Amino acid sequence: MFPWVDGFHWTVMHVVFLTIFGLVLLTVLATFAWSIFRTASDLRSHRATEVCWQDNFSQLPEAERHCRHEFSGRVIHRVCPNAFACQHCDMYEAYAAMPAPALRFNPGVGYSDQLLYHRGHTWVRPEDDGSYLVGFDDFAQHLIGTPDRVKLPRKGSQIQRDAIAWRVIKNGREIRVRAPLDGTILATGGPQSAWYLRVKPRGPVDLRHLLQGSEVAGWLESEMDRLQIQLGAPGSQPALADGGAMMPDLMDSLPQANWDEVLSATFLDA
Repeated sequence: MFPWVDGFHWTVMHVVFLTIFGLVLLTVLATFAWSIFRTASDLRSHRATEVCWQDNFSQLPEAERHCRHEFSGRVIHRVCPNAFACQHCDMYEAYAAMPAPALRFNPGVGYSDQLLYHRGHTWVRPEDDGSYLVGFDDFAQHLIGTPDRVKLPRKGSQIQRDAIAWRVIKNGREIRVRAPLDGTILATGGPQSAWYLRVKPRGPVDLRHLLQGSEVAGWLESEMDRLQIQLGAPGSQPALADGGAMMPDLMDSLPQANWDEVLSATFLDA
């Protein structure tokens, strides 16, 4: 049935073996090609996120691009040149080694020395299992109050630092909240849980871009000053209660304010 070819006689077993071998080889090649495609896609996506964030950062007014070491009092004035990515700052180690003044600010909103803060007004807390909880800080909660609706990412999905992590709908406006770190979503919470995301970090964890300690108080004081100016239009109600405490539910209390401007500056969505 099978002729001799160059001294070799084909049999049914040879054909079956070569067919199986070809299918296995095809599967391996297809898997390899798909892996390359996914890797390239992920790299393009990460690059696109970086480009988008760089563009947003470039549109922020200089007054909203303070270096973290200015907040702590280590330097008098410095504009961040690195889109808040302290990992890429040549001066970070030198400034961080400088002693910070012992003064303490009273920003009028709550914060904790146990939390790390992203400038888009989320906090990050490391957990014992290696995951990180992410939530709204007190400033954002006072500003928004109770959201009308929340759009959270699916469990198992990926988030990238400075890209959009979740969305909040309030009074007809969509607030886009930036991710404070890279990782995979393990679980989601919401306003009723006091946290919004539980994240498993992707790769080595470097959180130098997040604010902590006296930097947080200085930053929040700066944010309070900005908010008071933005909401201080003639005829508007004060945004701060007596004693410098921030009023709760500001979006409901001051519906006539320019909330597009306020939310854009608060959540770094220029």
